[in-house]
Amino acid sequence: MEQRIDPNTQPGYAAGTDPAYIPGFTAPVIAGKPDTSQEQTDQEQTDQERTEERAPGAVARDDAVAEAVSDDATAGGEAAAEAAADDKEAEDGPVFEVSDRRGSITADRDGVRFRLDDQEAEFHWDEIGAVEVKTPRFGRRFTVTVHMSTRRWFNAEVEAPARNDLKQWAGELDAVLDVYFEES
Repeated sequence: MEQRIDPNTQPGYAAGTDPAYIPGFTAPVIAGKPDTSQEQTDQEQTDQERTEERAPGAVARDDAVAEAVSDDATAGGEAAAEAAADDKEAEDGPVFEVSDRRGSITADRDGVRFRLDDQEAEFHWDEIGAVEVKTPRFGRRFTVTVHMSTRRWFNAEVEAPARNDLKQWAGELDAVLDVYFEES
């Protein structure tokens, strides 16, 4: 499969489809969802008016109850945090993560992420068409290629500390792919 390395070019828009389009400036803006911030502001004002209408003693009691609840939460916070972390880890499932001095490859329940220096690319499972793993015959470069459903592909390489790690990493990535990746 070949892929062009040239810059991403936008499709040409004809004046007949968008008379406001000026070539070379920007792509036409697609209309989005209507702004609901005014509705949210009106709701917040209504809530504030209701709070002001209550007696001053009621507000003080609400503050005392909130403080007591926060004190209880702080006391049992450490145990609850550990239990929540264990539950989260159990429901998240397996995670594959390898890195070297410049980049990393991560595969988890959200998808596959590549990082190289300060650049990051994230691919969700629903947009991935295939995942390819390459381990060289000689050398220590572990390469993962993500093929998109739009006929594009992206790859990332990580240098393993030892050649023995390559087979282990391939097995770990296969386990994650078996759990999350479903071929359509």
